[in-house]
Amino acid sequence: MPKLAATFVDAEDSMRLFLMLAAALAVAAPAVAQPAPQPPAPLPVRGVVTKLEATRLTVKPKSGKPVTVDLTPDWTVQVTKPIAVTEIKEGSFIGTSEIPQADGSGKSLEVHVFPPGVKVGEGHYAWNLRKGSMMTNGTVGKVTAGAKGRELQVSYSTGQRKIVVPPKVPVVQITGGTRPLVKAGVPVFFVAFPKPGAAGGLITGAVAVGENGAAPPM
Repeated sequence: MPKLAATFVDAEDSMRLFLMLAAALAVAAPAVAQPAPQPPAPLPVRGVVTKLEATRLTVKPKSGKPVTVDLTPDWTVQVTKPIAVTEIKEGSFIGTSEIPQADGSGKSLEVHVFPPGVKVGEGHYAWNLRKGSMMTNGTVGKVTAGAKGRELQVSYSTGQRKIVVPPKVPVVQITGGTRPLVKAGVPVFFVAFPKPGAAGGLITGAVAVGENGAAPPM
């Protein structure tokens, strides 16, 4: 799905460009100047749609105030479709919210499988699905059936991790969707990026919904 791949890549490239610009400005500043502050990190948002306008989306999270974001002109919709854990194969590019374990492995809270050719967010970093959770995005290597569930060897640019996917953990495939699926009352997930400039605010170019109105597990 070229459109889906482009949306993910555009969002990631925009954030990378924003970070590179901030770094360049810091280098160009006089030596006596204070270091430039880091730009705000992208914000994972999950909740229920309360309002959708032509270029803006408002979501009510489980806790806290409503979040309103601008939508890019070419914003797209992804649908998270449940699949069997056995559909995760060697070579699959996945993302998984996980809880680090004492033995150095990660225990999955959910797994989302990206479409073929889409590789974004690669790495291992803090996440906000649950207290202490991390996100691991990478390419699946060896897959084995262990005593505690499916065991995946996941590699990314800076390392690799063993991920254990317990039975009954949600596993979904990301597929293409249409804008009418995003409407008031529907649970959604998206990653909002800070808008450069004095006006501030947040923007996103892709919104995920679950199949048949289910909440995306991310």
